[in-house]
Amino acid sequence: MKPQVYKDPRDPSYFTRFHERVRNGRPDWVYTLVRMLLTPYLLILHRARALETRLVPETGPAIVAPNHFSFLDHFFVAVYLRRKVHFMAKSQLFKRPMQFIYTHGGVFPVRRGFRDEEAFKTAHTILNRGDIVLMYPEGGRSRSGELGEPKSGLGRLALESGAPVVPTAIVGTHKARNWKRLNFPQVTVLYGDPVRFEKIENPTREQQQAAAELVFERVKALYDGLREGGRKTAIERARAAGRAAAEQARVTVSQGSDPSAVSRQ
Repeated sequence: MKPQVYKDPRDPSYFTRFHERVRNGRPDWVYTLVRMLLTPYLLILHRARALETRLVPETGPAIVAPNHFSFLDHFFVAVYLRRKVHFMAKSQLFKRPMQFIYTHGGVFPVRRGFRDEEAFKTAHTILNRGDIVLMYPEGGRSRSGELGEPKSGLGRLALESGAPVVPTAIVGTHKARNWKRLNFPQVTVLYGDPVRFEKIENPTREQQQAAAELVFERVKALYDGLREGGRKTAIERARAAGRAAAEQARVTVSQGSDPSAVSRQ
C-alpha cells in the first residue's frame, strides 16, 4: 500500500488555471470520451449497477455525496447519470499528463493539507450555474475497507449553497484496487433521497459538522442496506425511506440553532 501524502507542497498559484478552467466552462468532449472508454470496463468487468438514479435532480444545482474507497468511485457514480458531474479531487492528482484530462473532464483540485478556499469558490461557481458537484463526506479515501468519518467541508458547502445533497452509497470498490490480481468485484451504487438544508451565509463550524454528519448517516444506512440485503432489499429500503421522508418537514439548520438538534428528514 502506497503511503498517503497529506500535504501538497506546491504553491497555490499552480492550481489557479485548473480552477479557472472549471469555473469558466462545463466538461467538454474529454468527459464524453473518457465515459465512452470506461463504461464497458465498469459494466462488464465490475458488473456495475446504479439504483435509484431518479433521485438525482434532473435539473438545477445538486451535491452528490458518496462514500469513498477507490479512485474509480468518480466513474462508478457518474456512469449511469445523464448529467455531467464535476468532481472535487485531491490536488496530488494534478500532474502531467492526466491534469489535462481532469480539468477538461470537470475535475477541480482541493489543496491537500490546507484550508483551500479556492476549492469552495469553484464548487459554488458550479452550483450557481445549476450543475452537479461530487464531494466525498469523508474528505478522502478510506483505506481500511470500512467507512470513515465525515468532515465539515461537505456541511459547509451544503449550508452555504442551499443545494440539495444526494447521499450515495458505493459497495464493492474497496477491492477494486486489486485489478492487477485480476480481482474485479461487483460494484453497486445506490442513490438516496436528497437532503435539503436552509441556506446559511456564514454557518458555524458546529453547524457545518452537524450537517455533514446528518448526510453521512444517510450514506451509512444506504451502505449497510446494500451490504446486508443486496440490491433488491436495498431498493425496497430506499423506497420506503423515500415515502417516509416525503411526509416529514424540510431539514433546516437555522442560524444559531443547536447543531445536535438538527431534524432528520
